[in-house]
Amino acid sequence: MSQPLRIGKLALGAGQPLFLIAGPCVIESERHAFKMAARLSAIARELRIPYIFKASYDKANRTSIQSYRGPGLAQGLKILARIKRELGVAVLTDVHEPAQVAAAAEVCDVLQIPAFLSRQTDLLLAAGRSGVAVNIKKGQFLSPWEIRHAIEKVRGTGNDRVFVTERGTTFGYNNLVVDMCNFRAARAGRAAANPNSLPLWRARGSPRASMASLWKCTTSLPARFRTAPTRCRSHSSAPWRAMFATWAGLCESSAESIWRTILWSLWKGRAG
Repeated sequence: MSQPLRIGKLALGAGQPLFLIAGPCVIESERHAFKMAARLSAIARELRIPYIFKASYDKANRTSIQSYRGPGLAQGLKILARIKRELGVAVLTDVHEPAQVAAAAEVCDVLQIPAFLSRQTDLLLAAGRSGVAVNIKKGQFLSPWEIRHAIEKVRGTGNDRVFVTERGTTFGYNNLVVDMCNFRAARAGRAAANPNSLPLWRARGSPRASMASLWKCTTSLPARFRTAPTRCRSHSSAPWRAMFATWAGLCESSAESIWRTILWSLWKGRAG
């Protein structure tokens, strides 16, 4: 990035420290969301990591009709507004339809485009016209160089505050793999669309396949990112998440013990 991306009081990228977007996948209740935001923001402050709270008011792409989707737009935004006001943190949420954008932009510092909707032109244009920062999650069906088209749609509205999350790539049924080479390819592709866009990482998939991809690309990474802490006391997948978070600066989980391991790894990676 040639210029920092400014979100609220935060300056991200362009020589700035690694930052974290974290929170529950969906707002389960006001009490739960506020408790999560308070604890995560406290940990982030302790480790001096810029932090954005993330939670969705509606998960519109649930597999089953029986699955819980969230409290809905009005109640969800009310909860996010309270978190932002009382805890002083930036907040991010997903938008699924152009009609939701204006209300969400009144509260949120970042509007997130879900991976499944990353090619929806009307949604991208509405998010761009809102004037707030836009995080586009790269669809699992997209190559890393194709994401520049989504960036161009947002930038076409005059909004340059765009960043991209690497959501992984589907390799066969139910097998989502994070190919670390995608960061290099996405940076090359997005440079033509927006030199200020920022690729991040967020995916659940096969640690073994992701690690194989990482192995072939690791020599292109800065030397201080070629090792990472792998110890964790409470969850077998946390070492993998800690490694990936060290390189990419982004991971999601709801267990505080896992978060502490991840955030410590982020801090160690930053301190080098």
